[in-house]
Formats: sequence, structure tokens, C-alpha cells
Amino acid sequence: MGEVEVEVPSYFLCPISLELMKDPVTVSTGITYDRESIEKWLFSGKNNTCPTTKQVITDADYLIPNVTLRRLIQSWCTLNAAHGYERIPTPKPIISKVQIVKIVNEAKKATTLNKLNCLKRLRSIASENATNKRCIESSGAVEFLVSIVCENSNLEQGRVFEPSLTDEALSILHNLQLSESKLKSFSSEFVECLIRVMQIGSYESRAYTILLLKSILEVSDPMRLINLRSEIFLEIVQVLRDQISTQSTKVALLLLVQVLPWGRNRIKAIESDAVSMIIELLMDSMERRTCEILLTILDMLCSTAEGRAELLKHGGGLAVVSKKILRVSQVASERAVKILLNISKYSGTPWVVQEMVQVGVVTKLCLVIQVDVNGSKTSEKAREILRLHARTWKNSPCLPNAFFDSYPA
Repeated sequence: MGEVEVEVPSYFLCPISLELMKDPVTVSTGITYDRESIEKWLFSGKNNTCPTTKQVITDADYLIPNVTLRRLIQSWCTLNAAHGYERIPTPKPIISKVQIVKIVNEAKKATTLNKLNCLKRLRSIASENATNKRCIESSGAVEFLVSIVCENSNLEQGRVFEPSLTDEALSILHNLQLSESKLKSFSSEFVECLIRVMQIGSYESRAYTILLLKSILEVSDPMRLINLRSEIFLEIVQVLRDQISTQSTKVALLLLVQVLPWGRNRIKAIESDAVSMIIELLMDSMERRTCEILLTILDMLCSTAEGRAELLKHGGGLAVVSKKILRVSQVASERAVKILLNISKYSGTPWVVQEMVQVGVVTKLCLVIQVDVNGSKTSEKAREILRLHARTWKNSPCLPNAFFDSYPA
């Protein structure tokens, strides 16, 4: 006889994940969800409504454990152990603000070693669930963590940099997944402290700092973005140069995409050697999304005369941009052709025009036109470049005869 399939009672299933609940909690609307699912919905998804009733949840930080339902689920799992259902463990008690405040107060008075142990306790508590994260944020612990970072980054009056404390504090600040209101509350002085950490900190400190900076600047007002100091661009470029980690590199690139449109940030980045760094990364990268981000940044930088000059000064600038056309993605091709259009329009000296033939730019542009029979914006830009320097390129011995048919009249 075949094994009888056991049906899980519907009220044991989370309305969000549709899986057996391990830690059922009830929200203010009276609906019960698995804690992990509802916390993800409320905090990571930044929603404030009940997924089932669509009513506003009045106190998202107050999720009431449904102990009765959890015990029923545990009993049911025990009864059906033969069918592969393991008894769910009893969840750890949720931390209280009083407990967090006690840990913070202990840390404030402690020696460096004991302070480090307090920070590790906070990190452990934060890692358990999103409710603990919100509790830590609302208990004054964030301000304490910020003070540690700032004190350690200030090396005046003979202070000694404590990398372990800074690493731990930055790790907690990043992993707390702070609310938008808390991120917006960070002062310019704290951003200055983060820049100093990037200048003197360990690889681990710098990795957490770049992640935290991205979160802060994502929600910053335009004036903060316009008034970013040149030092921040020097340190972003240094993170790219040091290749601390794949995640750090990607975050640093996304941070540039985020801040370059504002004020003189493009010039600040160019003066920090960003163009050369982006070209070097493009030479080594074949991953689609990374190439698209790199070309997006280069496109923004080459919208300035200074950016175009830096690209042309680099021996492989034109060649690597041309190489990415038709080899990565449609988005990458569009960005690369746009960069070449800016070069052709505004920096098309006789030497540059000749180099574009020698490194294969003209050949690649003709290929774009041949491949794109529907006449997209990318092929239109390619035609525009070819028309701009038609007299020089049509008479060039470097241009294969096979491409004359696709060359615009």
C-alpha cells in the first residue's frame, strides 16, 4: 500500500509564504503570520499594511507571539513525525528595549575588550530577527555605535585607532538595515567620520563603510549630494583599485552612478582618477551587469570635456569601449556608442579620428548598422558618428571595402 499523504491544516500555514509556520505572530489587524515572512514584508519591503486585509498595521514593531497556535503546530508535527514533519523548536524570547539599554550602558563604561564583547552581543541579537533590529534602532544603540566610529576615526591628541571596535560597530550599523528616517538623521559630521575610516581603516572597515555610505546617500537630499567632498571620490576609487571584495566593488560602482549626476561630482570623480580606473575594470570584466554599470559611469564622465580628455589619454580607452559593442548586451552597446558619439562630436581631433579607424571603432560601428536592421537609437547614433567624419574615414586604407555598403551616404 502507498504511503498516506498528510494534509497540513490551512490555519498552520503562513498567508504569505504558504508554508508551515515556525514562529507564528499576530499583527494589530488580528491576522497571524510566520514571523520571518511578516518581518520581511514590513521591514525589508517597507510596507505598512496587512497583506491579507490591506489595513494599516498600527504598530509594526509590536508583533504578538501566538503561543497557542505554535503549541498546536508543535503537537501536530510530533504526531506526524512518521510522515517527515519535525517538531519546530520553541523560538527564543524577543529582546526588550530595557535589555538593549543595559548592554549599551555597560559598553559605555567598559574597557576596550569588554566594550568589544558588548558589541558582539548586540550583533548576535540583531542577527536573530528583524524585530530585534528595530528594537536596537529605537533603543539609542545606533547613536552609541556612531559615537564609537567617530571617536575611533579622530586620531588627534594621540588617540589610537581601534580597528576591532570600528569593524564591529560598522558591521552592526550595516546589518541593522536601518529605517529611512534613521539614515536621514545621520549628520554630515558622521559622513566625514566615514570618509576618515575609509582613509585609515582595515579592509573590513572600508567594506562596511562603503555599504553604509550607499544606504545614507540613497536617501539624502540633493544639497548633501551636491556638496560631497572630493575626498569621498578618492576613497571610492581606492576601493575599486584595491578590489576589497566583489560586493564592495559593485557597491562602489553603484554609489558612483547614484552621485555623479549631482553638481560638480563628475569633475570631482575625474580628478580622483575615476576614468582610468573604470577603463581598467572594463578591460578585465566580461560579466554583463558589471559592464553595463561601468559603461554607464563612463558615459556620465565623458559628458564633460575633462572626462573625454582622460579617456583619450588612456592607451586602451577607445579600444575597450569599442570592444564591448555587440559583445555584452543591448544596454552596453547603447552606452558604448553614446560614449563614442560624444568623443566624435566634441573631441574629434584629426589624431582621434585616425585612432578610431586603427583600433577598429569604425568597423564596429558599421557592424552595428548591419546587424540592426530595424534602425534603433543605437544604430542611429552609429550612423551619426560615421557621417561626422565621412570624408576622412571613406578614404582611409584601414577601412575594409566590405563595409562601404553599410557606410551612410
